[in-house]
Amino acid sequence: QVQLVQSGGGLVQAGGSLQLSCAASGSISSINVMGWYRQCPGKQRELAAVITRDGKIIYGDYVKGRFTISRDNALKTVYLQMNSLKPEDTGVYYCNVRGAGYNLEGQGTQVTVSS
Repeated sequence: QVQLVQSGGGLVQAGGSLQLSCAASGSISSINVMGWYRQCPGKQRELAAVITRDGKIIYGDYVKGRFTISRDNALKTVYLQMNSLKPEDTGVYYCNVRGAGYNLEGQGTQVTVSS
């Protein structure tokens, strides 16, 4: 059984940093896209960042150089380094992993940025 295990997140003051991690465990075929989406209070779920197997990256428009996504294919893990965090970054961040025939989502991690 494949599982996505998220870690990181928590409470930070505005201007601070957090790193999220998401590791895929179990039998999973070649992972194509790994990424992060977020659900902020009162808003629709939106893209934070995704990275393809060959390293192509797309960031959400609001990121503006503050977040960095990376992945370790051998460890089947994706990371999201978030810097210069703002109160409006507060929300639940979900890991997403996609490949041939599957689209998996993690359990979600709360990120709270205080002003």
